[in-house]
Amino acid sequence: MSDPTPANAPDDTVPAPRTAPLPLPPPPRTLPTGSGQGDIAEEMEEAYWSVHDGAAADATVRQVLARLPRITAQIGQLAWRADRRATAGVVVCQLGSAAMSAFGLIAGVAVLRELFAQGPTPDRVRGAVPQILLVVGFLAARALLEAAVAVAQARITPKIRTALESEFFRLTAHVRLEVVEDANWHDEVYRANDRGLFYARQIVGQVVSLASAVLSLAGTAGVLGILHPALLPLLLLSVLPVGLAAVRSARSRFHSFKRWNALQRRVRVFSWLLLDQDAAAELRSDTAQGALLDEHRRLITRIAEEDTRLGVRAALLNLGGRGVGGLGTGVTYAALAAMLVSDWLPLAAGAGAVLAIQAGQTSLTRLVEYAHLVYEHALWVDDLLAVQERCRGLQLRTAEAQAPDRVRTITLEDVSFTYAGKDTPALSGVSLTLHAGETVAFVGLNGSGKSTCAKVLAGLHDVQQGRMCWDGVDVRDLDAQSLQRRVACVLQDPVHFPFSALANVTVSTGSLTEADPAHVLAAVRAAGADQVIKALPGQWEALLSKRFRGGQELSGGQWAKIAVARGLYKRAALLLLDEPTASMDPPSEHAVYEAVLRGRLREDQITVLISHRLASVVDCDRIHVFDSGRIVESGTHAELMALGGDYADMFTLQAAAYQPRNAAHAEGAAP
Repeated sequence: MSDPTPANAPDDTVPAPRTAPLPLPPPPRTLPTGSGQGDIAEEMEEAYWSVHDGAAADATVRQVLARLPRITAQIGQLAWRADRRATAGVVVCQLGSAAMSAFGLIAGVAVLRELFAQGPTPDRVRGAVPQILLVVGFLAARALLEAAVAVAQARITPKIRTALESEFFRLTAHVRLEVVEDANWHDEVYRANDRGLFYARQIVGQVVSLASAVLSLAGTAGVLGILHPALLPLLLLSVLPVGLAAVRSARSRFHSFKRWNALQRRVRVFSWLLLDQDAAAELRSDTAQGALLDEHRRLITRIAEEDTRLGVRAALLNLGGRGVGGLGTGVTYAALAAMLVSDWLPLAAGAGAVLAIQAGQTSLTRLVEYAHLVYEHALWVDDLLAVQERCRGLQLRTAEAQAPDRVRTITLEDVSFTYAGKDTPALSGVSLTLHAGETVAFVGLNGSGKSTCAKVLAGLHDVQQGRMCWDGVDVRDLDAQSLQRRVACVLQDPVHFPFSALANVTVSTGSLTEADPAHVLAAVRAAGADQVIKALPGQWEALLSKRFRGGQELSGGQWAKIAVARGLYKRAALLLLDEPTASMDPPSEHAVYEAVLRGRLREDQITVLISHRLASVVDCDRIHVFDSGRIVESGTHAELMALGGDYADMFTLQAAAYQPRNAAHAEGAAP
């Protein structure tokens, strides 16, 4: 056979010799844990729960005012759906309260008019008594209406939170698995849960307070217009400086909060290590407490300096704001005095104008404060509602056709699957057939596609190419949740449900409170979990979580036995075991495999076993060897060993590890 490379090939076709990679240089003698004198708040990546912190400080007044009507309408719709009667009560009582405030101010002017009238003082006081009683009546009515608003708000707010939270968890609990495995979706959901639900409860009261401030300001303007139209420009002159100062003060507080949050996150990197239970043993073994405490002290000292700087800045801003507001008030009062001297305004009306202007300044300050709060907190509520809307389009497939309780064959036909964000398929052209009553093993290196194939069989991932059939019916024509009810999964890292020992078994059938005693007992005995439960205080009723008083903590191997019992109790048509015994001792592992392979609780059950310990799959009816998302070998243990392929190599390698090294060398040297 001739050489495939032509003799007259140019020299540039010869690859250049490879250069050895440069060795790793030695580390520096000292290295800081973070920036030395830089901004320690900028060292941290932005957390998913802080993306909107400080948003109100960066927004312009126009942006805040432009969004307020939409936010108010949005919260109003949520409140209306939660409790129509209470919502209508809030609106009516809020309007009534504003009206009582305005009427009280007008009645107060009438009192002053009587007191400033001509005549003896006792007569003037007696003449003012009816007006004083009227003021008291208006104030009492206002107090009653505000109490009614508070009561109605107390009825609405929990209902809104309950409705939003129930809908949020109902939707997120039923989205498809590939969505949950997306890290971006994970951040969105936790942000909506941590902040969205929290601020959804807060924002109701804030919108009510915002509306109260707006109505109060409008009522003040109306009273001044009645006293004298020329007083309206004076109100504007008085409240604008106060409003500007309030805006600056609010923005400063939001900026300070955002920065304080970032500083706290920076120091918690060390405080969490000092308190973490998982890190405690190694921390003490390394005697590293002193080093962490020194760094913690350095950071909290820097943070104390930052706190002082922020506090001083806030005090100066507050002083400047009060100075500007005082200047505006002084100009207003000077103009008011000129109107009184020129007889443009009666003395009583002038005194009433002073009261109204002071009330207007207070209302505007509240308006600015709550407008910024509502603006920023509404961003979190928007996130929550957006996540809910997105989840509605990501729900499990629903169909009238239900998966059968018994299945004779499950087939994969040229199935391919690729995870989101990945270029290489996890499964590529996989075809296999599973028969009722048989036990099949999936083996192969990490990342070869075994677990992904199991998730496809379980209906947790939809087939992207090819098809999967139950007794010839494409599963895409079946209701997804009904399919999942027919499959039991036992995973290497099972969930540690913080429930009773019994509920940890029965949860596989969708119940925490009801059990079939005979089936439960058979399942825990087959899994070897009966001795675990027997040793617990309270046995079946024992709570398996240290979060509860008297709760019990299990070892990894004990949890694995509970998980196997959970899978066996479901008595599903298909049982998938993905490295279920990785944390078990050898006798327990042997007992589980005996139960799975020979003591099955359902004779027609299809069992799929995924394991790296090839000794456990020797007795399986069929073994599929995965590599790079494909099935490269299939057969019984004897057939695959005779083939001398990947399976035989892996099995021989593992078997050699159980032999004494000298014996292995002797066998290798024998003729």
